[in-house]
Amino acid sequence: MKTTPGTKKALAPQQSDELLTILSSRFDQNPDRHRGIKWADVKVRLQANPQKLWSLHEMERTGGEPDVVGRDDKTGEYFFFDCSPQSPAGRTSVCYDPEGLDSRKEHKPKTSAVEMAAAMGIELLTEDQYRELQTRGEFDTKSSSWLRTPTEIRKLGGAIFGDRRFGRVFVYHNGAQSYYSGRGFRGVLRV
Repeated sequence: MKTTPGTKKALAPQQSDELLTILSSRFDQNPDRHRGIKWADVKVRLQANPQKLWSLHEMERTGGEPDVVGRDDKTGEYFFFDCSPQSPAGRTSVCYDPEGLDSRKEHKPKTSAVEMAAAMGIELLTEDQYRELQTRGEFDTKSSSWLRTPTEIRKLGGAIFGDRRFGRVFVYHNGAQSYYSGRGFRGVLRV
């Protein structure tokens, strides 16, 4: 779905129903990701937040396979993380952020992870969220994912990314202007 500035990002009723069916099925197939959470409660929140449903559609469309991984006890919000086995295929070959993209002199990718996430209405996973995700399964065994980079690292020109190799989770650094076909980003959406 394309939108122009000032238009509301919402799905058609049929698209909403199809996405809810996909999300419900994924929720049922992966109960260890969200113990103690009921799909009926999640569905009510989703139906009350059409813009969040649009963001989940964008996560799904780009290969993220979003699923519920927790709930904020203070706000009642549910956390959806990208749970695709590898970094979402529709979000690879991107620099970390606009500044990294602007610093490239040649062979620039089309966009950056930070810009793409913002356009989708989501945020990049933090290092802590990424490590939490990795307790729910084995992710990025052949790929890597940009992570929300602490300001002090970004000010020095770097950005962080994570992956899983040799049965362990690693977080590394790279220049924010770098990009690779096997590196994308994973997002989080609070609903």
